[in-house]
Amino acid sequence: MTLKFNNTLSRKTEEFQPLIAGQVSIYCCGVTVYDLCHLGHARSYIAWDVLRRYLIWSGYKVTFVQNYTDIDDKILNRATAEGSSMQEVSERNISAFELDMARLNILPADRMPRATRCLDGIRALITELEAKGAAYSADGDVYFAVAKANGYGLLSGRNPDEQQQGASGRTTSSEDARKQHPFDFALWKAAKPGEPSWESPWGHGRPGWHIECSAMVRQEFGDSIDIHLGGADLIFPHHENEIAQSETASGKPLARYWLHNGMVNVEGTKMSKSLGNFTTIRALLDSGISPMTLRFFVLQAHYRKPLDFSTEALAAAATGWKGLNNALQLGARHQEMLSWAAIDPIAAPWLAASQGRFSSAMDDDLNSSAALAVLFELAKPLRALANRLERGDVPSIEERALGCQWQLLQELAGVLGLKAEEAEFNSANAINRQSDAEFETQIEAQIEARKAAKANRNFAEADNIRAALKMQGIELIDKPGGSTEWLRS
Repeated sequence: MTLKFNNTLSRKTEEFQPLIAGQVSIYCCGVTVYDLCHLGHARSYIAWDVLRRYLIWSGYKVTFVQNYTDIDDKILNRATAEGSSMQEVSERNISAFELDMARLNILPADRMPRATRCLDGIRALITELEAKGAAYSADGDVYFAVAKANGYGLLSGRNPDEQQQGASGRTTSSEDARKQHPFDFALWKAAKPGEPSWESPWGHGRPGWHIECSAMVRQEFGDSIDIHLGGADLIFPHHENEIAQSETASGKPLARYWLHNGMVNVEGTKMSKSLGNFTTIRALLDSGISPMTLRFFVLQAHYRKPLDFSTEALAAAATGWKGLNNALQLGARHQEMLSWAAIDPIAAPWLAASQGRFSSAMDDDLNSSAALAVLFELAKPLRALANRLERGDVPSIEERALGCQWQLLQELAGVLGLKAEEAEFNSANAINRQSDAEFETQIEAQIEARKAAKANRNFAEADNIRAALKMQGIELIDKPGGSTEWLRS
C-alpha cells in the first residue's frame, strides 16, 4: 500500500509524493508561548511526532521545523499581568514546553525558529506584498488586502463574501475600522505606548500573527514545502491567511499537503478555559498519569477525529498501556530467556505479515488505532510469558524463541513513540483508588503548586491545576485566610 494523507486543501485522500524524491519538508505551527501547554497541544504534537517517526522509519530524510510564536498580544497581556516582560514570559514557557515534550517522548524539531529572530524576513515579505499592491498602510499599521489573493477561502471552504466582520483573527474593533475591507488582516501593527516594538519602513511596531509563520517557512525552506501541520482550529483564519500572503508573494503553492488534527473534548464538552475543563500537560502528568499512558490514549483515536477525554477513558488507556508495557519490559528483564536472533522474514513469515499490517495501517492516513491493534497481537504471547516468568515458571522452547517477536514489537512501538516505562506508574490507581496515601500526597502537592501560582499572579496555571484535580474527582474549597481544603466528589 502507498502512503496516503487526507489533504485538507483538496478534501481528498491523496497519495504522498514529495517535492524531492526521498526527502520530506515539514512545517508545524508551534505554540504561542504565553502559558503552559495543554491537552490540545499534547494531542497535536503526539500526532505529528508519529507522522515524523513513521516517515523516517519508511526511509525518508525528514526535515521537521516547528516555530515559537514569541510576539503576540497574549504574551504581552500575560507580561503586563505579571509585571514582567514579553521575553521573560516567552523564555519561561519555552523551557516548560521543551520539558513537557520530552516527558511525552516527542522528538525535538530539527529547527525551532522564533518570530523575534525572523524580523528581517518578516519586513522583507511585507515589503514584497506592498510592492505587488496586496498590502497597504493605515496609521502605522499594514494590512493584507484579501481581494488581491487568488482563491482565498479554498483551504477552509469559506466564501469571503459571506464572512463576518472580525474573522481575520486577533483583531480589535479599532483595527477593523482602519481596513479597506473587513476581512483584511494585519501584517504589521503600529507600536503602542509601553509595548516592545521594532523599526520598520512603516514606523515602530511589531508583526501580525499570520505573517510570522509565512516568513519562518520561507526562512527555513524557501517558497514551497511538502507538508504543513496544525490543529483544525488553525485552518481559519491562520492557515488561510498564511496561504494568501505567501502565495501572493511567491506565486507558488505554499504546501502540497495540509494536515490538521481534531480537537479535544472533556467529558463530552469542548475543552475551554472559560468552561473550567481545561488542564495542562504538566498538571496531568504531575497528578500521577504516566506519559506513555497519555500518549497511548491519544493514539487510540485517529488524529483527524475529535478526542474525548474523560477519567474513565484515561483509566481504560492506563489498563491497555499496562499490558503493552509489560510485554515491552520483557526483553530487558528476561533477555537471557529469549533467543535474540535477528528478525528473518523467511524463517518467521508471520512476523513480516505483522509488519506489513502495521505499515498498511499507517499508510492509510496514519491510522494509529489499527497500528496499535498489531502491537497487541505481537504482545499477547509476550505478556503471557512475562506473567509466567514472574511466577517463576520455566519457559518452553517455543517461548524461548520469542526474542524476534519482542524485537519487532519494540521497533513498531518506537515508530509510535511508545517506550517501556521502568518506573511503576499506575494511572488507573491514580484516578480511581483515591484512598491511596501516595495519591493524597500528590493532591496536597498540587494544592501547594496552585497556591504558588496564585502568589505569582499566574492565575491561568492556578485554574489549570484546579481543573486537572476536578477531572480526577477532587473538588477544592478555598477558605478564608488562604487555606484550601479538598474532598472527593
